[in-house]
Parts: sequence; C-alpha cells; structure tokens
Amino acid sequence: MPRWIPDTPEDEAELLRAAGFSSFEDLFADIPRRVRMGRLGVGEGKEEAEVVQAIDKILDRNRPYSKYASFLGGRIPVRYVPAAVDAILSRSEFYTSYTPYQPEASQGMLQTLFEFQSLVVELTGLDTANASLYDGATAAGEAMLLCRRIHEGQRFLVPASLPWEERSVLENYLASHPFKIESIPYQPKTGTLDLEWVKREVAREDVFGVLVDVPNGFGHVDEGLLDLRGILGRVPLAVMADPLALSVLTPPGDWGADVVVSEGVGFGQPPSFGGPLLGLFACRKEHQRFAPGRIVGATRDAEGRRAFTLTLQTREQHIRRSRATSNICTNQSLLALAFVVYASSIGPRGLAALQARLAEKARTMAAALGGIEGILAPRFDAPYLSEFAVEVQHGTARAFLDRMAAKKVLAGYPLADPRPSRTGEFERLFLTAATEQATEKDVQKLAKAARHVAALKEAR
Repeated sequence: MPRWIPDTPEDEAELLRAAGFSSFEDLFADIPRRVRMGRLGVGEGKEEAEVVQAIDKILDRNRPYSKYASFLGGRIPVRYVPAAVDAILSRSEFYTSYTPYQPEASQGMLQTLFEFQSLVVELTGLDTANASLYDGATAAGEAMLLCRRIHEGQRFLVPASLPWEERSVLENYLASHPFKIESIPYQPKTGTLDLEWVKREVAREDVFGVLVDVPNGFGHVDEGLLDLRGILGRVPLAVMADPLALSVLTPPGDWGADVVVSEGVGFGQPPSFGGPLLGLFACRKEHQRFAPGRIVGATRDAEGRRAFTLTLQTREQHIRRSRATSNICTNQSLLALAFVVYASSIGPRGLAALQARLAEKARTMAAALGGIEGILAPRFDAPYLSEFAVEVQHGTARAFLDRMAAKKVLAGYPLADPRPSRTGEFERLFLTAATEQATEKDVQKLAKAARHVAALKEAR
C-alpha cells in the first residue's frame, strides 16, 4: 500500500484551475529554468522499493564531508558535539516543542531559556539577554535597529572585512529606511580597524551606531577595540563576537559595548548544510525595552516556589502590536537548549582549554602554509586565535580552493563577495580555521596539497 494517496489527473486539473493556471509549467514560470532540478531520472511506474534503490544510487554521488580534511570555520564552525547534547535534545519534552513563546510554555522549557540567557550574559559581560534569535546575521540587524532607536543619525559603520553575507542582511534590514551602511577601512598591514577614520566620521555627528566583530572577518583580534568607547562618545557600539573566543577574551561589555550579538550554532550543533542557526543577543539594562524577541525571568509563585515566566515580549503579535521593536516572530528554543547543554557539559575551563588547543593548531597550520611559495599565511600581522586569512599570490582564492577540494581538502572559504557588480577587493583571500577534527595528518595533507596547487601553471 502506498504511503500516500496520489491526486488523479482530474484533481490536478481542478487545483490548477482554482489557482488560475492552465498547467504546472505555468505554475513554476517565475523560477528560471537554469535552477530547476527537473525529474530525478528514476523512471515511470516503479514500485516503492525500486524508487528507493534508484534514489540511493543518486545519493551515492554526494561527497560526504567526513571524507575531506576540513579547515572550514568562520561564523559556522565545525566542532565535536558531545553525546550528552543529542541525548538531552532527543527527550520528547524538548524535541517536540515548537516555539514556546506562549504564556503557557512549560516551566522546564522556560528554565532552559533562562539558563541560556544567563550563559549569554556571562559571556558578553552585559546585563540582559533575550531568549535567542534566528541567527547571528539577523541578530546583527536587530542590533543595528536598536542603535537607531537610542541614538539619532543617518549612517551605520561596519568593518570593511565584515563577511559579505552579514553585510547583505544589514542592507536588507535598511532597505525601507533612509539610512545607509558605510565601511570602516582596515590597516593594510594588520587588517585591523582604522580608528582615526572612525574618529573623523563620528565627529560629523550623523553616525547612529558602529558594529565591530571579534575576531574580525580576517580571523584576527583587534586590540584597538578596547579604545573604541572613548572614540565613540555617546554613539552606540554593537559587537559581533564568537562565543568560544569570549571564553578567553575580555567580555565586550567590559570595554563599552551597548549590545553584543553572536552566532551560537557552534555550541552543540553541526553545520548541517548551513542551518538552522542560533542568534545570541544581549544588551545593557537601559536598552532592554528596545530589544527584540522575548526575555524569560525568574520569580516566585503564590506558594513561594521559584518559577519562570516570560517577562518581556516585544513582538508584534503580542500587546505591543504596531509599537513592537521587531517582527521577529519566533526563537530557536531547541538550539538554545543545545547551547546550554554543550556549554554546561564542557564548562568554562573546558571552553578555554578548547580555544587554546585550536589556537595552537592554527599556528601549526600557519607555519605549514607560510613556507609555501605563492602563499602568504597569515596575510595580516595581528593576533589571531583559531583562524586567519590566507592570500594566494597567483589566481583567485576561489580557484585555489576548488583545486584543493579536488584533492579532498576543504582549505577554507573565499572572502570575496561573489555577487555581480561587487568589488573584487578580497578575490585572493580566503579564511582557514583550525578544527577539532583536523588531525596532524590532516594538517600535513593541507600543506602538501597547497604546495602542489600553488605550483600549478594554471594557478598563475
């Protein structure tokens, strides 16, 4: 018996008429032909078992990530996930929860979100955190809007090295606003911010906020950020920070950040084709009513027992309606739980030790790549933790990485914005990262493949 009851040709024709189409081809006319998959090629009229066998053969053409020596990092790092994370996430009381923003959400889920907020507050050094957002990029967009709510101005400054995907999200956020985003130049030698440029632009008094990232888009830690608060004056400061890096660095709240956001998927979740992701958002207490999403608080019930409740709900579906601070309509509760389990199982010392091991491995990688003719690694002279920018001196980084992938090595990802009409400023740069899974043998494989690819005449 089939797993479903298929529509008859008469049913399909009636559905198309009701939708105003004469054929399925008309239904999908808005999708360019070049991106359509077409039929899978399993043939017509097969039994279910035969279809499954045919699909399995197609899936066998995939290239499993586990078969590569991987050095991919950035905002979506690859880390080992302890068995405890999946064991707890798979419990039915957590796994079946959808978006527990309702007042009747279980005490267990509310406590989980409260603990998640507490961890984010501890990492960032700020006063309050929300119950999570979609991902780090949209969290940065919400931080930008918060800056505009608390300070007048027309321009928002971001590093020129900010990943192009995140800048694209910020631009989308401002698509219906009369504000603009401008790039902060970087020092050619160190890749760090040009603070003198920032000082001049802030003096024009039309900047409503500044976003910086730790580590930056080149993988480096900009020590000059500690002086940024004194330069900005009353202009709000937003920081995009890697939560693992915060286990060993001074929390941004201690050096003047008004709001800190992050991509938290590296704590307890694999990359999984790029999603789902987890957005962290924390701010100072005086700004919390301008923050998006929900905040869970601890209180006492009528019998004096500790209880948890949604203290603040700013989304438009609730009582704020048109005065809502955001149209964010859900949170990533399951991934927030994974974040809590991962951080709690490893602990603060364990996180710091992990960052130290990755930093040591990154220096081994830099030494191996830096001695190859045609490769400059690291590209910039500044402190770094577990990742750094590499420059190929012949050809493009994308071509170099493609050739590396053909040798079963994922050496990193290109920093250039691939969209049409964008500048080619970073065409020779890619970001490489030390990962837990990369062994000493993998590092040797990276160096051997890079030496061979760099020597190819085609690369010149």
